[in-house]
Amino acid sequence: MYRLLFWNTALRPDELCLFGEKLAKEFPDLAYDTFMWLASVFEATYSSYDNFELAMRYYRKAAKTKPDEVQPYLNAADCHEPDLNIPPLYWLVEFLKLGVNQVADKKTLLHRLSYLYQMHGDQKQADFYRNLADDIGRSQN
Repeated sequence: MYRLLFWNTALRPDELCLFGEKLAKEFPDLAYDTFMWLASVFEATYSSYDNFELAMRYYRKAAKTKPDEVQPYLNAADCHEPDLNIPPLYWLVEFLKLGVNQVADKKTLLHRLSYLYQMHGDQKQADFYRNLADDIGRSQN
């Protein structure tokens, strides 16, 4: 039910944040889903106003709620616009590097880091993270 409210265009971003934060506090078992949903709403509807800052804020909160989940990191990376560099590459790289130490699926996250660096022309870093991902893949087999 709360998801419908998040898509209400009559509500301002600060009102959505207030409602989402309250919902997560009152119902901790819904916190991860609430933060992921808020992030996707802000990514889709407010990205032109705040350059994805609110989406990133809630992907970070979702990641803190369930540290072993890879999805908040992948979704954050997917909202990157390389031509405009929003959200800024350094934000995403920092966030994804933190995630590598937390998530169960490190290989997928390392591949995404490699892809981000490759999009921005840093082949050395792209190769480094791809090799780390490949090493994890070999060690799992």
